[in-house]
Amino acid sequence: MRILAVIPARGGSKGIPRKNLAPLGGRPLLSYTCHSALASKTLTRVILSTDDAAIARAGRAFGVETPFLRPKSLSSDHAPMVDVLKHALIELARHGDDFDVVVVLQPTSPFRTAAHIDATVKALLRSKADSAVTVVSVPHNMSPDSALTMTNGRLLPFRKGKPVLRRQDKKTYVARNGPAVLAVRAELVLSGALYGREVVGISMTALESIDIDGPDDLRLAEAILKLGARRR
Repeated sequence: MRILAVIPARGGSKGIPRKNLAPLGGRPLLSYTCHSALASKTLTRVILSTDDAAIARAGRAFGVETPFLRPKSLSSDHAPMVDVLKHALIELARHGDDFDVVVVLQPTSPFRTAAHIDATVKALLRSKADSAVTVVSVPHNMSPDSALTMTNGRLLPFRKGKPVLRRQDKKTYVARNGPAVLAVRAELVLSGALYGREVVGISMTALESIDIDGPDDLRLAEAILKLGARRR
């Protein structure tokens, strides 16, 4: 079973300019994902998919292969991730390297570890599912049981029926956390699908699931790193 990890890191970013190279804890954000990928015990090969020469150089400096530059057509905000993965599989296959599973590792999840990667891959391989993905619990006050609509200042329950007020009585919900790790069968990606019908979930904590989207997320991650350093 050959497993390819793809770190998608395009150069453009609206929330944080040059986000993938933004400093976090004295290191570029990208380095955290490169480190966890290379420490994984389940991955056969790790590559960086980018359209940006500076990011490509950084990836190589962190020990990750950059066998090609991603075409501009796959580097916009609207480029589907499945097309990015499909491009990587086809490019590598052209050079005789084929894979059974593709693992997506977004650089915006700095607290995802090699253990999370391995747990996700193993969950997929143990199952007959199409994909496996990391998830995080939705806070009870943000769940569908607590959600409201607001029209002209008036609040109404999102769900009809008797409202669920006690936390203990609310259902437990999860959401994809970025996702930090997505493992999907390569044949599904080549067919143009990203998740498929059968999906396995692997839980991560809220802190582990921090996804760097805007400046506030970066500041929060920096604070967590500093707090951890002080505790050590």
